[in-house]
Amino acid sequence: MSLPPLSPEQLVKPRHFELRMSLIFFTLFVPLGTHLPYFPLWLQAKGFHAGEIAVILAAPMFLRVVTTPLLTALADRAKDRANVYIALVAASLILAAGYFLPPTYAMVLAVSLALAVVWTPHSPIADSLALSGVRRFGSNYASMRKWGSISYLCANLAGGFILSATSAEAVPVIIFLAFAAALAVGLIAPRLGRPRRASPLSASDIQQSAPKLLNAYFLYFSIGVGVITASHAFLYGFVSIYWKSIGISDSVVGLLWGWGVVAEICMFLAFTRVFGSFSVVSIMVIAGIGSIVRWIAFPLIWPLGLGVAGFFAVQTLHAISVALVLIGLQKMIGETVAEERTGAAQGIAYFSNGFFTAVVTLLSGPLYDRFGVDGFLAMIPIALIGLALIGLAARSAPQRRIGG
Repeated sequence: MSLPPLSPEQLVKPRHFELRMSLIFFTLFVPLGTHLPYFPLWLQAKGFHAGEIAVILAAPMFLRVVTTPLLTALADRAKDRANVYIALVAASLILAAGYFLPPTYAMVLAVSLALAVVWTPHSPIADSLALSGVRRFGSNYASMRKWGSISYLCANLAGGFILSATSAEAVPVIIFLAFAAALAVGLIAPRLGRPRRASPLSASDIQQSAPKLLNAYFLYFSIGVGVITASHAFLYGFVSIYWKSIGISDSVVGLLWGWGVVAEICMFLAFTRVFGSFSVVSIMVIAGIGSIVRWIAFPLIWPLGLGVAGFFAVQTLHAISVALVLIGLQKMIGETVAEERTGAAQGIAYFSNGFFTAVVTLLSGPLYDRFGVDGFLAMIPIALIGLALIGLAARSAPQRRIGG
Protein backbone atom coordinates (compact mmCIF):
# COMPACT_ATOMS: atom_id res chain seq x y z
CA MET A 1 0.00 0.00 0.00
CA SER A 2 1.43 3.38 -1.02
CA LEU A 3 2.05 5.99 1.64
CA PRO A 4 0.09 9.28 1.65
CA PRO A 5 2.03 12.19 0.16
CA LEU A 6 3.88 14.61 2.40
CA SER A 7 2.31 18.02 2.87
CA PRO A 8 4.42 21.09 2.03
CA GLU A 9 4.90 21.71 5.76
CA GLN A 10 6.17 18.17 6.31
CA LEU A 11 8.84 18.64 3.65
CA VAL A 12 10.42 21.42 5.72
CA LYS A 13 13.01 20.13 8.15
CA PRO A 14 12.50 21.52 11.68
CA ARG A 15 15.36 23.69 12.90
CA HIS A 16 18.07 21.82 14.82
CA PHE A 17 16.16 18.55 14.31
CA GLU A 18 19.10 16.28 15.19
CA LEU A 19 20.05 18.32 18.27
CA ARG A 20 16.49 18.32 19.58
CA MET A 21 16.09 14.58 19.07
CA SER A 22 19.48 13.93 20.71
CA LEU A 23 18.32 15.86 23.78
CA ILE A 24 15.09 13.86 23.86
CA PHE A 25 16.99 10.57 23.77
CA PHE A 26 19.40 11.81 26.45
CA THR A 27 16.67 12.74 28.92
CA LEU A 28 14.55 9.71 28.00
CA PHE A 29 17.03 7.16 29.34
CA VAL A 30 18.02 8.80 32.64
CA PRO A 31 14.93 7.55 34.54
CA LEU A 32 15.46 4.02 33.20
CA GLY A 33 19.17 4.09 34.02
CA THR A 34 18.21 4.94 37.61
CA HIS A 35 15.20 2.67 37.98
CA LEU A 36 16.70 -0.63 36.81
CA PRO A 37 19.71 -0.82 39.17
CA TYR A 38 18.47 1.20 42.15
CA PHE A 39 14.68 0.90 42.44
CA PRO A 40 14.98 -2.60 44.02
CA LEU A 41 17.32 -1.08 46.63
CA TRP A 42 14.71 1.54 47.48
CA LEU A 43 12.04 -1.16 47.78
CA GLN A 44 14.26 -3.14 50.14
CA ALA A 45 14.99 -0.01 52.18
CA LYS A 46 11.24 0.48 52.57
CA GLY A 47 10.97 -2.97 54.15
CA PHE A 48 9.55 -5.03 51.30
CA HIS A 49 10.67 -8.66 51.17
CA ALA A 50 11.94 -10.35 48.02
CA GLY A 51 8.55 -11.81 47.05
CA GLU A 52 6.87 -8.37 47.25
CA ILE A 53 9.73 -6.77 45.31
CA ALA A 54 9.31 -9.40 42.58
CA VAL A 55 5.59 -8.63 42.24
CA ILE A 56 6.20 -4.85 42.16
CA LEU A 57 8.80 -5.34 39.41
CA ALA A 58 6.94 -8.02 37.42
CA ALA A 59 3.34 -6.81 37.43
CA PRO A 60 4.11 -3.66 35.38
CA MET A 61 5.94 -5.85 32.83
CA PHE A 62 2.81 -7.92 32.23
CA LEU A 63 0.74 -4.77 31.85
CA ARG A 64 3.02 -2.83 29.55
CA VAL A 65 3.32 -5.55 26.90
CA VAL A 66 -0.42 -5.03 26.34
CA THR A 67 -0.75 -1.27 26.78
CA THR A 68 2.36 -0.05 24.95
CA PRO A 69 1.26 -1.22 21.45
CA LEU A 70 -2.16 0.38 22.06
CA LEU A 71 -0.67 3.74 23.06
CA THR A 72 1.80 3.81 20.17
CA ALA A 73 -1.13 3.10 17.83
CA LEU A 74 -2.95 6.06 19.45
CA ALA A 75 0.11 8.21 18.80
CA ASP A 76 0.00 7.18 15.12
CA ARG A 77 -3.55 8.51 14.84
CA ALA A 78 -2.75 11.81 16.54
CA LYS A 79 -2.23 15.07 14.71
CA ASP A 80 1.40 14.93 15.82
CA ARG A 81 3.19 12.19 17.78
CA ALA A 82 5.20 14.84 19.65
CA ASN A 83 2.02 15.95 21.43
CA VAL A 84 1.35 12.41 22.64
CA TYR A 85 4.96 12.09 23.77
CA ILE A 86 4.70 15.27 25.84
CA ALA A 87 1.41 14.14 27.40
CA LEU A 88 2.87 10.76 28.37
CA VAL A 89 6.01 12.31 29.89
CA ALA A 90 3.84 14.76 31.87
CA ALA A 91 1.70 11.86 33.12
CA SER A 92 4.88 9.99 34.09
CA LEU A 93 6.09 12.97 36.09
CA ILE A 94 2.78 13.22 37.98
CA LEU A 95 2.63 9.48 38.68
CA ALA A 96 6.29 9.31 39.77
CA ALA A 97 5.36 11.74 42.55
CA GLY A 98 3.27 8.88 43.92
CA TYR A 99 6.48 7.32 45.27
CA PHE A 100 6.63 10.21 47.78
CA LEU A 101 3.36 9.01 49.35
CA PRO A 102 3.43 6.60 52.33
CA PRO A 103 5.14 3.52 50.79
CA THR A 104 2.63 0.80 51.56
CA TYR A 105 2.75 -2.31 49.39
CA ALA A 106 -0.59 -1.51 47.73
CA MET A 107 0.39 2.11 47.08
CA VAL A 108 3.81 1.31 45.54
CA LEU A 109 2.33 -1.46 43.40
CA ALA A 110 -0.48 0.80 42.16
CA VAL A 111 1.93 3.63 41.30
CA SER A 112 4.28 1.22 39.52
CA LEU A 113 1.43 -0.25 37.44
CA ALA A 114 0.08 3.15 36.42
CA LEU A 115 3.56 4.51 35.71
CA ALA A 116 4.45 1.56 33.47
CA VAL A 117 1.46 2.33 31.22
CA VAL A 118 2.55 5.89 30.42
CA TRP A 119 6.34 5.44 30.72
CA THR A 120 7.10 2.50 28.41
CA PRO A 121 5.80 4.17 25.18
CA HIS A 122 8.33 7.02 25.49
CA SER A 123 11.06 5.13 23.65
CA PRO A 124 9.07 3.79 20.66
CA ILE A 125 7.42 7.17 20.11
CA ALA A 126 10.79 8.96 20.25
CA ASP A 127 12.15 6.33 17.85
CA SER A 128 9.28 6.98 15.46
CA LEU A 129 10.00 10.73 15.46
CA ALA A 130 13.69 10.11 14.80
CA LEU A 131 12.96 7.58 12.04
CA SER A 132 10.61 10.03 10.33
CA GLY A 133 13.54 12.45 10.22
CA VAL A 134 15.74 9.71 8.76
CA ARG A 135 13.23 9.02 5.97
CA ARG A 136 12.31 12.62 5.17
CA PHE A 137 15.53 14.55 5.73
CA GLY A 138 18.30 11.94 5.67
CA SER A 139 19.13 12.35 9.36
CA ASN A 140 21.51 9.86 10.99
CA TYR A 141 19.57 7.75 13.51
CA ALA A 142 22.64 6.33 15.27
CA SER A 143 24.13 9.76 15.92
CA MET A 144 20.91 10.81 17.68
CA ARG A 145 20.16 7.55 19.51
CA LYS A 146 23.68 7.16 20.92
CA TRP A 147 22.91 9.93 23.42
CA GLY A 148 20.35 7.64 25.02
CA SER A 149 23.02 5.02 25.65
CA ILE A 150 25.37 7.69 26.99
CA SER A 151 22.76 9.04 29.41
CA TYR A 152 21.84 5.52 30.57
CA LEU A 153 25.49 4.90 31.41
CA CYS A 154 25.77 8.27 33.17
CA ALA A 155 22.65 7.50 35.21
CA ASN A 156 24.12 4.15 36.30
CA LEU A 157 27.35 5.80 37.45
CA ALA A 158 25.97 9.01 38.92
CA GLY A 159 23.16 7.18 40.71
CA GLY A 160 25.65 5.03 42.60
CA PHE A 161 27.65 8.02 43.80
CA ILE A 162 24.49 9.93 44.78
CA LEU A 163 23.22 6.98 46.81
CA SER A 164 26.62 6.62 48.48
CA ALA A 165 26.45 10.25 49.59
CA THR A 166 22.77 10.06 50.63
CA SER A 167 20.79 6.82 50.78
CA ALA A 168 18.28 4.77 48.77
CA GLU A 169 15.74 7.48 49.66
CA ALA A 170 17.24 9.46 46.79
CA VAL A 171 15.97 7.01 44.14
CA PRO A 172 12.39 8.37 43.71
CA VAL A 173 13.78 11.93 43.85
CA ILE A 174 16.21 11.21 40.99
CA ILE A 175 13.46 9.54 38.92
CA PHE A 176 11.07 12.46 39.50
CA LEU A 177 13.69 15.07 38.56
CA ALA A 178 14.66 13.03 35.49
CA PHE A 179 11.05 13.03 34.29
CA ALA A 180 10.89 16.79 34.91
CA ALA A 181 13.96 17.25 32.68
CA ALA A 182 12.44 14.93 30.04
CA LEU A 183 9.25 17.02 30.06
CA ALA A 184 11.16 20.29 29.69
CA VAL A 185 13.05 18.89 26.70
CA GLY A 186 9.90 17.24 25.31
CA LEU A 187 8.32 20.67 24.91
CA ILE A 188 10.84 21.39 22.12
CA ALA A 189 10.23 18.05 20.35
CA PRO A 190 10.13 18.59 16.56
CA ARG A 191 6.63 18.68 15.10
CA LEU A 192 6.42 16.49 11.99
CA GLY A 193 2.68 16.33 11.42
CA ARG A 194 0.53 13.22 11.08
CA PRO A 195 2.74 10.13 10.70
CA ARG A 196 2.80 8.18 7.45
CA ARG A 197 4.14 4.92 8.92
CA ALA A 198 3.32 3.06 12.10
CA SER A 199 5.46 3.65 15.19
CA PRO A 200 7.63 0.81 16.48
CA LEU A 201 5.49 -1.53 18.63
CA SER A 202 2.24 -0.12 17.21
CA ALA A 203 -0.77 -2.40 17.77
CA SER A 204 -2.28 -1.54 14.38
CA ASP A 205 0.92 -2.54 12.58
CA ILE A 206 1.20 -5.78 14.57
CA GLN A 207 -2.44 -6.66 13.91
CA GLN A 208 -2.12 -6.13 10.15
CA SER A 209 1.21 -7.91 9.68
CA ALA A 210 1.24 -10.61 12.35
CA PRO A 211 -0.55 -13.31 10.28
CA LYS A 212 2.20 -13.08 7.63
CA LEU A 213 4.95 -13.36 10.28
CA LEU A 214 3.68 -16.37 12.19
CA ASN A 215 5.90 -19.01 10.58
CA ALA A 216 7.81 -21.65 12.54
CA TYR A 217 11.23 -20.03 12.09
CA PHE A 218 10.16 -16.58 13.26
CA LEU A 219 8.12 -17.94 16.18
CA TYR A 220 10.79 -20.32 17.47
CA PHE A 221 13.48 -17.66 17.09
CA SER A 222 11.58 -14.79 18.73
CA ILE A 223 10.37 -16.97 21.61
CA GLY A 224 13.88 -18.37 22.06
CA VAL A 225 15.25 -14.82 22.22
CA GLY A 226 12.54 -13.93 24.74
CA VAL A 227 13.43 -16.87 26.98
CA ILE A 228 17.19 -16.19 26.86
CA THR A 229 16.45 -12.56 27.70
CA ALA A 230 14.19 -13.67 30.55
CA SER A 231 17.06 -15.59 32.14
CA HIS A 232 18.45 -12.13 33.05
CA ALA A 233 15.42 -11.32 35.24
CA PHE A 234 17.08 -12.52 38.44
CA LEU A 235 20.07 -10.26 37.67
CA TYR A 236 17.94 -7.18 36.99
CA GLY A 237 15.72 -7.70 40.01
CA PHE A 238 18.12 -8.75 42.75
CA VAL A 239 21.80 -8.34 41.90
CA SER A 240 21.97 -4.83 43.40
CA ILE A 241 20.37 -6.14 46.59
CA TYR A 242 22.86 -9.04 46.64
CA TRP A 243 25.87 -6.77 46.09
CA LYS A 244 24.76 -4.50 48.93
CA SER A 245 24.23 -7.52 51.21
CA ILE A 246 27.91 -8.51 50.91
CA GLY A 247 29.13 -5.00 51.68
CA ILE A 248 29.68 -3.52 48.21
CA SER A 249 29.07 0.23 48.27
CA ASP A 250 26.44 2.04 46.18
CA SER A 251 29.12 3.76 44.12
CA VAL A 252 30.73 0.43 43.19
CA VAL A 253 27.29 -1.02 42.42
CA GLY A 254 26.86 1.86 39.97
CA LEU A 255 30.25 1.16 38.43
CA LEU A 256 29.39 -2.54 38.03
CA TRP A 257 26.15 -1.69 36.23
CA GLY A 258 27.95 0.89 34.12
CA TRP A 259 30.67 -1.60 33.19
CA GLY A 260 28.01 -3.91 31.74
CA VAL A 261 26.74 -1.06 29.56
CA VAL A 262 30.30 -0.25 28.42
CA ALA A 263 30.78 -3.90 27.46
CA GLU A 264 27.52 -3.77 25.50
CA ILE A 265 28.59 -0.66 23.61
CA CYS A 266 31.96 -2.25 22.80
CA MET A 267 30.14 -5.22 21.28
CA PHE A 268 28.06 -2.89 19.11
CA LEU A 269 31.28 -1.31 17.85
CA ALA A 270 33.12 -4.60 17.27
CA PHE A 271 30.24 -6.78 16.07
CA THR A 272 30.67 -6.46 12.31
CA ARG A 273 34.41 -7.10 12.47
CA VAL A 274 34.17 -10.05 14.87
CA PHE A 275 30.78 -11.66 14.20
CA GLY A 276 29.71 -10.18 10.86
CA SER A 277 30.12 -13.50 9.00
CA PHE A 278 28.29 -15.59 11.63
CA SER A 279 24.75 -16.82 11.03
CA VAL A 280 22.02 -15.48 13.33
CA VAL A 281 21.58 -18.95 14.83
CA SER A 282 25.30 -19.13 15.66
CA ILE A 283 25.17 -15.66 17.19
CA MET A 284 22.22 -16.62 19.39
CA VAL A 285 23.86 -19.89 20.46
CA ILE A 286 26.95 -17.93 21.55
CA ALA A 287 24.70 -15.50 23.44
CA GLY A 288 22.87 -18.36 25.18
CA ILE A 289 26.14 -20.04 26.18
CA GLY A 290 27.43 -16.69 27.45
CA SER A 291 24.31 -16.38 29.61
CA ILE A 292 24.83 -19.85 31.07
CA VAL A 293 28.48 -19.12 31.88
CA ARG A 294 27.37 -15.89 33.56
CA TRP A 295 24.79 -17.64 35.78
CA ILE A 296 27.28 -20.35 36.75
CA ALA A 297 29.93 -17.78 37.64
CA PHE A 298 27.87 -15.30 39.69
CA PRO A 299 27.36 -17.51 42.79
CA LEU A 300 31.05 -18.52 42.78
CA ILE A 301 32.73 -15.10 42.67
CA TRP A 302 32.47 -14.13 46.34
CA PRO A 303 32.99 -17.62 47.89
CA LEU A 304 36.13 -18.11 45.77
CA GLY A 305 37.54 -14.83 47.02
CA LEU A 306 37.61 -13.18 43.59
CA GLY A 307 36.06 -10.02 45.04
CA VAL A 308 34.79 -7.01 43.15
CA ALA A 309 37.23 -7.67 40.29
CA GLY A 310 35.47 -11.00 39.71
CA PHE A 311 32.12 -9.26 39.41
CA PHE A 312 33.58 -6.80 36.89
CA ALA A 313 34.82 -9.79 34.87
CA VAL A 314 31.39 -11.43 34.93
CA GLN A 315 29.70 -8.14 34.01
CA THR A 316 31.87 -8.08 30.88
CA LEU A 317 29.75 -11.03 29.69
CA HIS A 318 26.92 -8.50 29.25
CA ALA A 319 28.46 -7.98 25.82
CA ILE A 320 27.68 -11.63 24.98
CA SER A 321 24.47 -12.40 26.86
CA VAL A 322 22.69 -9.10 26.11
CA ALA A 323 24.32 -7.22 23.23
CA LEU A 324 24.58 -10.29 20.96
CA VAL A 325 20.91 -11.07 21.62
CA LEU A 326 19.87 -7.54 20.65
CA ILE A 327 22.00 -7.53 17.51
CA GLY A 328 21.14 -11.11 16.55
CA LEU A 329 17.41 -10.45 16.76
CA GLN A 330 17.65 -7.38 14.51
CA LYS A 331 19.89 -9.30 12.10
CA MET A 332 17.30 -12.08 11.88
CA ILE A 333 14.50 -9.58 11.22
CA GLY A 334 16.61 -7.78 8.60
CA GLU A 335 17.38 -11.03 6.77
CA THR A 336 13.95 -12.68 6.80
CA VAL A 337 11.23 -10.01 7.26
CA ALA A 338 10.11 -7.62 4.53
CA GLU A 339 10.79 -3.96 5.32
CA GLU A 340 7.13 -3.01 5.64
CA ARG A 341 6.66 -5.64 8.37
CA THR A 342 9.77 -4.95 10.46
CA GLY A 343 7.82 -2.83 12.96
CA ALA A 344 5.35 -5.64 13.54
CA ALA A 345 8.18 -8.16 13.86
CA GLN A 346 9.84 -6.02 16.51
CA GLY A 347 6.49 -5.67 18.29
CA ILE A 348 6.03 -9.44 18.47
CA ALA A 349 9.62 -9.84 19.73
CA TYR A 350 8.96 -7.12 22.32
CA PHE A 351 5.88 -9.00 23.55
CA SER A 352 7.90 -12.22 23.83
CA ASN A 353 10.74 -10.54 25.74
CA GLY A 354 8.37 -8.67 28.04
CA PHE A 355 6.09 -11.60 28.84
CA PHE A 356 8.80 -14.15 29.63
CA THR A 357 10.88 -11.61 31.57
CA ALA A 358 7.83 -10.76 33.68
CA VAL A 359 7.20 -14.45 34.43
CA VAL A 360 10.81 -15.09 35.50
CA THR A 361 10.93 -11.84 37.51
CA LEU A 362 7.88 -13.02 39.43
CA LEU A 363 9.63 -16.33 40.19
CA SER A 364 12.88 -14.58 41.14
CA GLY A 365 11.54 -13.17 44.41
CA PRO A 366 10.88 -16.57 46.05
CA LEU A 367 14.17 -17.84 44.57
CA TYR A 368 16.16 -15.04 46.19
CA ASP A 369 14.25 -15.40 49.47
CA ARG A 370 15.15 -19.08 49.69
CA PHE A 371 18.49 -19.42 47.94
CA GLY A 372 20.05 -15.95 47.81
CA VAL A 373 22.69 -15.63 45.11
CA ASP A 374 22.37 -19.35 44.30
CA GLY A 375 19.08 -18.42 42.65
CA PHE A 376 21.23 -17.57 39.62
CA LEU A 377 21.60 -21.32 39.07
CA ALA A 378 17.86 -21.51 38.32
CA MET A 379 18.49 -19.21 35.34
CA ILE A 380 20.64 -21.89 33.68
CA PRO A 381 17.76 -24.22 32.65
CA ILE A 382 15.82 -21.18 31.44
CA ALA A 383 18.69 -20.20 29.13
CA LEU A 384 18.93 -23.84 28.00
CA ILE A 385 15.25 -23.80 27.03
CA GLY A 386 15.94 -20.66 24.99
CA LEU A 387 18.83 -22.41 23.26
CA ALA A 388 16.62 -25.41 22.47
CA LEU A 389 14.09 -23.10 20.83
CA ILE A 390 16.85 -21.48 18.77
CA GLY A 391 17.83 -25.02 17.69
CA LEU A 392 14.25 -25.67 16.56
CA ALA A 393 14.35 -22.37 14.66
CA ALA A 394 17.52 -23.49 12.88
CA ARG A 395 15.73 -26.62 11.63
CA SER A 396 13.00 -24.53 10.03
CA ALA A 397 15.16 -21.65 8.76
CA PRO A 398 14.19 -20.19 5.37
CA GLN A 399 16.47 -21.02 2.47
CA ARG A 400 16.59 -17.45 1.16
CA ARG A 401 17.36 -14.15 2.82
CA ILE A 402 15.47 -10.95 2.10
CA GLY A 403 18.35 -8.59 2.80
CA GLY A 404 21.56 -7.99 4.71
